Order: sequence, then C-alpha cells, then structure tokens
Amino acid sequence: MRDVGPIVAHSIRTFFEQPHNREVVEQLRAAGVTWEEHDGAVADASPKPLAGKTLVLTGTLPTLSRDEAKALIEAAGGKVSGSVSKKTHWVVAGEEAGSKLDKARELGVAVVDEAGLRALLATAPD
Repeated sequence: MRDVGPIVAHSIRTFFEQPHNREVVEQLRAAGVTWEEHDGAVADASPKPLAGKTLVLTGTLPTLSRDEAKALIEAAGGKVSGSVSKKTHWVVAGEEAGSKLDKARELGVAVVDEAGLRALLATAPD
C-alpha cells in the first residue's frame, strides 16, 4: 500500500489487535456496511521485462508506428529516448534507419529489428 509508512502501519495493526475494534468492524459488516478493499487504484501487475532499460527507435518498422512501439516499450517498463548513448540498451531499427543506427554500431549498442523488439517484450525480467 503506497503512502503507509511504518508508523501508520503500526497504528493500523494496533487498532485491529484490540478485540473491541474487531467487534465493531464485524457489527458494521453485519449491518450491511461495505467498503472497497483497495483505494480504487488497481495496481498494474503486468510483467515489466524492460524495466530500467532505455531503447531508441529509428527508421520505419514493418507493422508498428513509432507511437505504437513507444507505447509497447513504456507498458513493459522501458524508456524511449530520442538519442543513442552509452546508456542505451537497445536500438530498434527499421527500414531507412539513419544516423542513430550508425551511432549504435559505433558505441557497440545492441541493435534489434521489430521481431527482436517483440521478443524483448515477451521476455520475463531476470
């Protein structure tokens, strides 16, 4: 649970350790009082195979637009950068890739195509 530190967590635990407080909660439930079990925000439990990784898109991909590829990368926890650096993990290169591809090769950054990107997206985190 976000925003609950050790002090608040301790207070909540202390509250529910009191038999009287548990009884009151049960009486409220018996009277039909209900509440959501969470704060309304559903935690995103989807796998994040690209968490902490930076990718650069260059050229035209066969089936994905640049925005679609970016959305897939970000949904997998990755970051899309506009320029290649030593901190870049992969360059996703399509047709007519230009200077970004050259820079990736110069720096020894791994280069993948769209199929390679899809394989990265399907990989479970280490």
